[in-house]
Amino acid sequence: MRIEEHPILTFDRGREVEFTFNGRKMKGYEGEPIAAALHANGVRVLSYSKKLHRPRGFYCAIGNCSSCLMTVNGEPNVRVCTEKLREGMVIETQQGRGDLK
Repeated sequence: MRIEEHPILTFDRGREVEFTFNGRKMKGYEGEPIAAALHANGVRVLSYSKKLHRPRGFYCAIGNCSSCLMTVNGEPNVRVCTEKLREGMVIETQQGRGDLK
């Protein structure tokens, strides 16, 4: 299931690209939000709550909440609901508040 319409965001569908999520190769469209590409690949849990470790999914989709914070290309705390997908990105589920190496 691919998210194609949103009341605020535009999903510009570019060419098909490959990216890695938690070590698994996946495909999406260049320019679409990373969270939309993950959703289309069956990923429903984007993070876990800090205190009770409950799963969090694609929630606000406009960058206002912290449900979609992930590590992208080694950079923690990236809001994947608004960050555009590019070829070869390495996306990882973030543990806790993120680790600046």
